[in-house]
Amino acid sequence: MRIRTYRRRVTAALAISLVPLLLAPWHAAADPARTVRITVHSEAMDRDIPLEVILPSDTSAPRPTLYLLNGAGGGEDSATWEGRTDVLDFFADKDVNVVTPLEGAFSYYTDWQKDDPVLGRNKWQTFLTRELPPVIDAQFGTDGVNSIAAISMTATSVLNLAISAPGLYRSVGAYSGCAETSTQPGQDYVRLVVGARGGADPTNMWGPFDGPGWRENDPVVNAEKLRGTELYVSTGSGLPGPHDNLQAPDVNGNPGALLNQIIVGGIIESAVNGCTHGLADRLNALGIPATFDFKPTGTHSWGYWQDDLHNSWPMIASSMGVR
Repeated sequence: MRIRTYRRRVTAALAISLVPLLLAPWHAAADPARTVRITVHSEAMDRDIPLEVILPSDTSAPRPTLYLLNGAGGGEDSATWEGRTDVLDFFADKDVNVVTPLEGAFSYYTDWQKDDPVLGRNKWQTFLTRELPPVIDAQFGTDGVNSIAAISMTATSVLNLAISAPGLYRSVGAYSGCAETSTQPGQDYVRLVVGARGGADPTNMWGPFDGPGWRENDPVVNAEKLRGTELYVSTGSGLPGPHDNLQAPDVNGNPGALLNQIIVGGIIESAVNGCTHGLADRLNALGIPATFDFKPTGTHSWGYWQDDLHNSWPMIASSMGVR
């Protein structure tokens, strides 16, 4: 396992070897605006993965870690937490490490059954649940407590990651995701993301659509394994709401972009709303507690996801024992 670290907005670079994997605790002066970028080698994918880390406001003691995933673009495009929300300011006074991968577009952050001609080798579940946490814990001197949150495509992923690694995450925040993957609507959503947008073959991910791989990676089917994990799940209705205006982060004053957000983003969010109700019904039938935020308006867009992060933070922070 290898890691390379460099500070953003600072000219000096720091290189650290993890062979063998022994590290002195890493400390930085308290600076709420500071972020660092690290590169961690994935043995499963045989490549280096870049990540961004927002440091705790106070690094004098071990802190927990929130893994915050970007959406379908995986941080490889401009539609990112840092680019479209106030995430840096929001976490400026929080005592938590915030770790975000900057690759993984259209991969669903899962372990693919086959290498794909377009997306290559994807073993993200292995990376995120087994390879990465020990490196983050060692490099940043964390307390070993974790939570995870994500949007859209990856809101499905975080539920599956929690199911695959019981006890790794104290809580999960899933914003505007479709939890179903083995139903026709759920598979249509995957086809849209992986096939139409990513140009990849979805059957390389979990096998034939009528095969067992899709049920094995369906959070609704496997919801029992979410018992004991604190859950915050949110969705809009698809109707235009307070963030559907020319000042929205996805619009930036462009009337055409606003029309796209209202029409396309509304259709997507309406479909996601149906998926989310299905998850709520399943968890309720199993007697598994969860917080659901069904907003009366809202499209599939960043203004609402910023609100979701803010609104879910008290639950996530409480689960990790921080403010």
